[in-house]
Amino acid sequence: MELPLVVGVDGSEPSLRAVDWAADEAALRGMPLRLVYASLWERYEGAALATGLGSSSEQMLADSIVEAAAKRAQRRASDVKISTEVLPEEPVPALLRAGSAAFALVLGSRGRGGIAELLLGSVSLAVAARADCPVIVLRGSHDNRAKSARRGRIVLGVGEEPENSAAVRLAFQEAAEHRGPLEAVRAWRCPGYQTTDHPLMTGEPARLHEERAVEILEAALRDAPEGVELHRRTAEGPARKVLLDASADAGLLVVGAQRRHGHFGLQIGRVAHAVLHHSACPVAVVPQRA
Repeated sequence: MELPLVVGVDGSEPSLRAVDWAADEAALRGMPLRLVYASLWERYEGAALATGLGSSSEQMLADSIVEAAAKRAQRRASDVKISTEVLPEEPVPALLRAGSAAFALVLGSRGRGGIAELLLGSVSLAVAARADCPVIVLRGSHDNRAKSARRGRIVLGVGEEPENSAAVRLAFQEAAEHRGPLEAVRAWRCPGYQTTDHPLMTGEPARLHEERAVEILEAALRDAPEGVELHRRTAEGPARKVLLDASADAGLLVVGAQRRHGHFGLQIGRVAHAVLHHSACPVAVVPQRA
């Protein structure tokens, strides 16, 4: 059975933009779209739409939210098979369970609470840090117009061990499906203790670190599918800043996140955490089992 693209909906404008983006992606890939609403979402994002909800009024609210989202998705992608599900539980466990049988989870940058949209909602962060499937968070698009990845290049943040990386594979797929360029970026830094003022050594440590970055890029792109337009770039500086700069005018930023067996906390690195909060475009966080 083909895995669906799953979208977490809660009635907020960011989640509706996520529905738009996911509908476009599902239509392009020819895959089903599943809309999931966890009815206890308000406990996380802080603003219930009704007070004193009983079982009947809560169900009416839930039904109206998923129905509106489904109609919106169907208008945008009429050929996509769409299903909906209302789960009477908290959103993080509900979405994590939905993601266990999904191609990817798509989420808005925040929920219905009063948190500024520049900050990431607690649900999106918790799901991105624990999910077994890729999680795509709709950063950017603050003008209420969801921007499909086909409108810009795919940016891949290349980590230390790119061979057989799930993030690299997803970036290849996205670039191939959208027939757009893939820009693979590797940041590098020269540790302070390796710098020297000796005229014979000037630039030598930096050159070695840059060469290593080039080698890592080549390893990451070794199995690139034919027909994908590739751009390689190394940049000196913190990876967070390099990738945030690269996210400007991009359609999608893809980064990896290590998942370690036996560790039950938030499993997301500093780079992924930073781009989830501040990227100018949608971010795909792709789990990689260590």
